[in-house]
Amino acid sequence: MPVALLALAVSAFGIGTTEFVIMGLLPEVATDLHVTIPTAGLLISGYALGVVVGGPLLTVAGNRIPRKNLLLGLMVLFIAGNLISAVAHSYALLLTGRVVAALAHGAFFGVGSVVAASLVPAAKQASAIALMFTGLTVANVLGVPGGTALGQAFGWRSTFWAVTALGVVGLLGVAFLVPKQPLEPGRGLRGELAVFKRPQVLLALAMTALGFGAVFAAFTYIAPMMTQVAGYSNGAVTWLLVLFGVGLVVGNLIGGKAADRRLMPSLYVILAALAVILVVFVFTAHAQIPAAITLFLFGAIGFATVPGLQTRVMQQADGAPALASTANIAAFNLGNAFGAWLGGVAIDAGLGYTAPNWIGAVLALGGLVVAVASGLLERRQQTWPPSTSNGTTEPAAAGVTCSVSSPSA
Repeated sequence: MPVALLALAVSAFGIGTTEFVIMGLLPEVATDLHVTIPTAGLLISGYALGVVVGGPLLTVAGNRIPRKNLLLGLMVLFIAGNLISAVAHSYALLLTGRVVAALAHGAFFGVGSVVAASLVPAAKQASAIALMFTGLTVANVLGVPGGTALGQAFGWRSTFWAVTALGVVGLLGVAFLVPKQPLEPGRGLRGELAVFKRPQVLLALAMTALGFGAVFAAFTYIAPMMTQVAGYSNGAVTWLLVLFGVGLVVGNLIGGKAADRRLMPSLYVILAALAVILVVFVFTAHAQIPAAITLFLFGAIGFATVPGLQTRVMQQADGAPALASTANIAAFNLGNAFGAWLGGVAIDAGLGYTAPNWIGAVLALGGLVVAVASGLLERRQQTWPPSTSNGTTEPAAAGVTCSVSSPSA
């Protein structure tokens, strides 16, 4: 794999760390800035909103900028956001820093996925995307626990200083290791947005939202599930999250290789497996060792979907892969939000801490249904128009085929 992918992975590590580390620092932030824990929790919601809204807007705004230059600009924005957070002495300023950093998040992963895919042959594009996303998964294993420990020992601002330094390393890596990217022919805003009229692009985005909604329906409430149901101590939760993070890394790499071989069949299998493991988790959550094993498998299967889902939307968005890819990052975050909300509704209804697993299983099955529908539609498009009596075929209608050179579905 090209060394440029390492630069993208390092940047992804920094971005993943700053996204999730705030969860472990909420008590320190709330105490220092004299706000409540729920108010401090809005720092997470504000970041998610920045990803959903900012990513597509920045991608559209930068569609006339060479992709390497755009990535460099996004890393500068990421550094600025974390620098603001590091020096923030008020809640409003910290929230501003979080939102500024989040603006870079969606666009970086969206544009970065396109750049990663462009660095390798078509048959290895999903693996290249998976390698970039490995930075995000490793952040959950090392960056988040390490950043939390640093913030608890030296104050929460020290964590944001460290992430700022990671951003600088990522910026230098992109500057010196990522080759220049040719400027794509401009399609204009209307041409870029036109890809969202394609049914296959919308189906790909729906797959992502449902698939990751399934993951976050359960993962959001993993701490009370493991302590109140499985019987682990509060102190064990950190190590359980590391175990989950290792599963993310393994699943991400396996999912990339599987998607390179057969994209849609791999998504069918992984989404079905995700539904099954979540149902199994309902029962294994009542004993410590089975719960830990299932947690690892849940992380592996859940993140095995990512390379395939990201590749699928890029494949179907010929002409605007960066915008569609960034929209897919927004779909991941929307899935995170509504999955977590549905899981909370189930708990509030008195169904217990394992109820989010049932919610997740239903969402995964919904993603599988959408994936199958997408596959059937694609097969129908590939076999249309039918042969005429003399063995020839009639010309295909304009706009029927929308795939690009990428792994075979």
